[in-house]
Amino acid sequence: MAELRGVLVFLLSVGAAAAVWPQPQFLSVATEGGCRLSARRFRFAYADSSAVGPGCDVLDQAFRRYWALLFSVARNDSDKLTVSDEQMLLTAYTVWGALRGLETFSQLAWRNDDGTFCINKTDVVDFPRFPHRGLLLDTSRHYLPLKAILETLDAMAYNKLNVFHWHIVDDPSFPYESIMFPDLSWKGAYHPATHVYTVSDVKTVIEHARLRGIRVIPEFDTPGHTQSWGPGTPGLLTPCYAGLSPTGSYGPVNPILNATYQFMAKFFAEVSAVFPDFYIHLGGDEVDFSCWKSNPEIQTFMQKMGFGQDYAKLESFYIQRLMDIVSAYVKSYVVWQEVFDNGVKLKPDTLIHVWKENAGPYQEEMACVTKAGYRALLSAPWYLNHISYGQDWLAVYQVEPLAFEGSAEQKALVIGGEACMWGEYVDVTNLTPRLWPRAGAVAERLWSNQTVRNLEDAYMRLVDFRCVLLRRGIRAEPLFTGYCDYEYTAF
Repeated sequence: MAELRGVLVFLLSVGAAAAVWPQPQFLSVATEGGCRLSARRFRFAYADSSAVGPGCDVLDQAFRRYWALLFSVARNDSDKLTVSDEQMLLTAYTVWGALRGLETFSQLAWRNDDGTFCINKTDVVDFPRFPHRGLLLDTSRHYLPLKAILETLDAMAYNKLNVFHWHIVDDPSFPYESIMFPDLSWKGAYHPATHVYTVSDVKTVIEHARLRGIRVIPEFDTPGHTQSWGPGTPGLLTPCYAGLSPTGSYGPVNPILNATYQFMAKFFAEVSAVFPDFYIHLGGDEVDFSCWKSNPEIQTFMQKMGFGQDYAKLESFYIQRLMDIVSAYVKSYVVWQEVFDNGVKLKPDTLIHVWKENAGPYQEEMACVTKAGYRALLSAPWYLNHISYGQDWLAVYQVEPLAFEGSAEQKALVIGGEACMWGEYVDVTNLTPRLWPRAGAVAERLWSNQTVRNLEDAYMRLVDFRCVLLRRGIRAEPLFTGYCDYEYTAF
């Protein structure tokens, strides 16, 4: 998504102010002046000095979406928005910044008692604190229909999140329909016709995300979390043994066979072609070594390589070869923190994804990763599949990603983080209310200034924003006892 300098102008005809979520870097609302928004007279238009004009699909479609959102009822992202009595002017360095500015503009509009929409005279200067503001969805443990993923992308855009981390396959099922290896989903999905993502589905997700300024980073986690790969790829997984006899069960990917790497080269060539983002998430977490330890051929290989009984070295051997394969496709990779912890030789542009809390404070891991010179993503305190009764968004909101011991140079290597929604107990029936507005707390922490910490103010704005989400058709759960004006009409 290359930078694109330009200016946009909103032309319109000639109270109370709406809250904005996430909190802008600078916002000034005048007590006088402003406009009434008329559906018959309001339009979006490109300024004469704009570097782009009609034909920019991202902005042309955004204009239609945000017009509908306004009137349907009755750094790269940096932007500046000025509202006066005669016009609204949005100046952005990139089309992606213009998208974020349109979202801010849509939230500034408020509804009068007579049902009309108004906007106060307002100045906004805004940009994100972190460039990587992500959300992970797990579509293996429970299959999420395409419609649910597209709705989630819409809600991400409303929250100014910009990376969709698609944890598309795992042990329980393989719903990704591979062109080159169709048996992976035919034999590994819950159902080969109804519970798969076709080539068309994947393209739809990528395009839907692109038009909203959201990158799609797929994750194909290996060598562990691969039980669903086995039925469609005989010989890929490690046979487990009891003594000298196979048990009939299988463990992680078999790392000692050339056939394994030949398969991975072909598979990731396809993945690299299908997903245009520069990064692929390679996983590398939670590898159970017990099956490897039981297999006599792997024991022999361990001795030959001089690994002794250190099976983390065998995992590193596999990961190293896989990363070399992916690098050949002019891609780089994200890995879970175990890959770094095990001492794998990583490219300088590798992203280390910090997720563990039980093994020690995640702050210590952030310090170690950045001290080694690698960029870090934080997810450890933002597992939104974990819930509790009441205002559990508060703990999520109060996380400070840079609260670890380290130099200014180290902290500059933290490029953001991701909220994670793992799917053991989450499917389409409860995905949206469990995500929103709680994921919005992560979104504000990653977008807004570090000084934005007032919990009372955040609560009031988030309550208001939750009602905005309801009006837009997002079934966000309540934060309070009461009601929103639109909760009975939006569904």
